[in-house]
Amino acid sequence: MAVGDRVRGRGAALLRAYAPGGDRPLGGYARALTVYASVVAGAGAAVLLTGRQLPSRVGLGDVVLISVATHKLSRLVSKDAVTSPLRAPFTRYDGPTGAGEVAEEVRHDASGSRHVFGEMVSCPFCLAVWVATGLTIGLVFAPRATRLVATCFTAVAGSDFLQMAYAAARHADTHH
Repeated sequence: MAVGDRVRGRGAALLRAYAPGGDRPLGGYARALTVYASVVAGAGAAVLLTGRQLPSRVGLGDVVLISVATHKLSRLVSKDAVTSPLRAPFTRYDGPTGAGEVAEEVRHDASGSRHVFGEMVSCPFCLAVWVATGLTIGLVFAPRATRLVATCFTAVAGSDFLQMAYAAARHADTHH
């Protein structure tokens, strides 16, 4: 038996053991992990090749800025009605969820790639890893531009919070 056949056989057995009767695209997840690891390794190699120094520490201000920007950018891409054309090849519209956001169902495919990508672009938690990684890499290679972009998305998140607080206050005021 060829090595490729043995690997495929073990992969199929692993999938059956992991999700008996289920449809879990482990191969697609493995490809996504490979892409993510390649991006991180590529960024690490670029740091070495360019002679850049990694920061000895990241300031609390940057951590908060990147955290809030990651939250907002992840929700914007994964849930916002306006960005639904980006997700449409990988998801199906399920309905509105309020505050300009939509619910979507992930599409399935034989290879699992569409399903995995659909999960990543429609799940703010899944997408946040990629966004935070990109913004963190940006702090190394273009800190000023990264802080400017992160500030924009942090301001939008703050505005969203204020919009919701205003709506809640108006609702409470009309019910008293």
